Amino acid sequence: MNIRRFPLTREISLLVLIYLYVPVVVLVGYSFNANRTATVWSHASLDWYGRILVNPAIQSAAKNSLVLALCAATAATVIALLAALAMSRAFPQRGGVEAMLKMPLILPEIVVAVATLMLFVALGVHLGLGAMILAHTAFCIPFAYLPIRARLEGMNQSYGEAAQDLYANRFRSFRRVTLPLLWPGIMAGFTLAFVTSLDDFLTSFFLSGPGTTTLPVYIFSSIKAGITPEINAISTVMLAISVLLVSLSFFLGRLRR
Repeated sequence: MNIRRFPLTREISLLVLIYLYVPVVVLVGYSFNANRTATVWSHASLDWYGRILVNPAIQSAAKNSLVLALCAATAATVIALLAALAMSRAFPQRGGVEAMLKMPLILPEIVVAVATLMLFVALGVHLGLGAMILAHTAFCIPFAYLPIRARLEGMNQSYGEAAQDLYANRFRSFRRVTLPLLWPGIMAGFTLAFVTSLDDFLTSFFLSGPGTTTLPVYIFSSIKAGITPEINAISTVMLAISVLLVSLSFFLGRLRR
């Protein structure tokens, strides 16, 4: 078949990629700048990375981000696993329930953040780390659900049936057969949920309380006084962690054994 292609498709795609990634490359490069002024290059240095490691405010924000992401990703993965197992069975409202599970992927994050804040205020929920864990768990569920659901759909159902033929009950069949086969999808979903929670700004900004500042909120507060190589160094570290975890999720999702 002769497929007519839009002219200059390759060139336009290249320009879009340059527009998206050149600023990131510049940010990473200037994180090694020894000059206090972020936009004036003097010479290469790792001093800013050393400073962020001993900064108490950054350490506190990093701890809050890690605790938040770990708790939210774990809870979201457990809920997503149960939801994926339920969705594997046919029932009348399955399409509507699955659409509701994927809804956080469609809704604008600012709308979800404001609505969550109003709900928590109306219910008298204390804003802080606990409120952020609840909110992050809710919007991380679809990120954990999709890899698990895809892995479950690709599984051969005859394994579970064979286990039951060998007198294994449902729980034993799940623990010894289904769960090991689902493990790559579970880890991929957990990794995606962890990265999503770690990088989130809007929900954390609206729901954070005293002493619960996360790294994205700390960066936003710091750039009000001007961008420094220290901010570039923090952003580079977060970028490296995100790329590493997303790559790990991709490879885990492709495992066949």
